[in-house]
Amino acid sequence: MIHVAIAGLGRWGRNLVEASLGHERLKIVRAVEPDIEAAQSFCGQHRLELTDRLETVLADSAIDAMLLATPHSLHPAQVIACAAARKHVFCEKPLALHRADAVRMFDACREAGVVLAVGHNRRFWPSMRALRDIVAGGELGTILHVEGHNSNENSQAVTKGWRLSPKESPGGGLTGAGLHVLDAFVSMLGPVRQVYAQLHQHEAGPPPLDTAMMTLDFENGVTGTLATVRATPFYWRVHVFGTRGSAEVLDDRTLVLRKSGSEPRLVNYPAVDVLRAELDAFADSVEMRHPFPVPEADVLVTLSAFEAALRSMTAGAPVKCAGG
Repeated sequence: MIHVAIAGLGRWGRNLVEASLGHERLKIVRAVEPDIEAAQSFCGQHRLELTDRLETVLADSAIDAMLLATPHSLHPAQVIACAAARKHVFCEKPLALHRADAVRMFDACREAGVVLAVGHNRRFWPSMRALRDIVAGGELGTILHVEGHNSNENSQAVTKGWRLSPKESPGGGLTGAGLHVLDAFVSMLGPVRQVYAQLHQHEAGPPPLDTAMMTLDFENGVTGTLATVRATPFYWRVHVFGTRGSAEVLDDRTLVLRKSGSEPRLVNYPAVDVLRAELDAFADSVEMRHPFPVPEADVLVTLSAFEAALRSMTAGAPVKCAGG
């Protein structure tokens, strides 16, 4: 059994705890949360030993791994501290807000001989797995263009806390929902050469009302567009266009395949527990069964494009992405 502690018991941290219940190979036994009072009931319900100090948990030899669901800016120091304590790490996305920090984090974990897994949960959607297979298999011919959108009205409920800070969530919705789309693009099409991004802030909030959009030029010649609206109801779309057809994912289970001369074909995949699948993959990587299916190279490429988008929003002009 892999004994795990979690840092951060906000909405998402609690989702991870509940997804782990009854896991055959991984068990969350301790929690780190600065707001002890707010977390006591939840930890009591799930029999988690609670502390407000990460150092206390890292000093515990019975803990094999850490799950980090903490503010983005804390990730670099926390991951490097976990590596120094020889704890495997699962860190929610974004791993860092700067590519250079992510490089340091991966280097620290590699030198310590521990896993660093990044929680891009859309990778585990059955529909997105199928789309990656379709693109990689050449069924669509030469890929020419990709379009993506991810909006999530969860922001309407956020009226206080770290997620409202421009320091923690630069680029409006791009840091949260939009980064899922950017990772999806990179997983299929590889490095981005240049981006041109804009952020339109309608109201500062809370809750914030803004839209973010970007165009992308990939190194392989593919073009792309991405958009996100923080206030509107949940919507997901990733649509890949090739010379022989197109394939469009609309949610975790639904894919539409279009081929010349044929009616569009709607494919529905069986639902899966995505967070449980992430934890399964993390356990596999800790036990050295399989590498975690979000490669370091993809994480760094995504962060390069993200940083370039933030610079473009400020400069009002296209920005080239940092190299490898």
